[in-house]
Amino acid sequence: MTRIGLISDTHHLLDSSIFEYFENCDQIWHAGDFGTITIANQLNSFRPLKGVYGNIDGNDIRSIYPEQIVFMCEGVKVMMHAVSFTGEE
Repeated sequence: MTRIGLISDTHHLLDSSIFEYFENCDQIWHAGDFGTITIANQLNSFRPLKGVYGNIDGNDIRSIYPEQIVFMCEGVKVMMHAVSFTGEE
């Protein structure tokens, strides 16, 4: 069984305790708003990383991580999609 560490909205800050929480994970999935490419690189150095960009992410993130990603995990089709909130309902 693949163990997934799911995270989002790190917004420029990656608490070091995340590495302890994700110690037994096989992959990390980041659902947007990394904040900096450094955070993406730290996570990817720790475990394989899949992710999408969020509305606060700049071109450095957007050039690597798409708005939407679709992939298979243990026979299950997974889709992650960036969602931007404008404050309007």
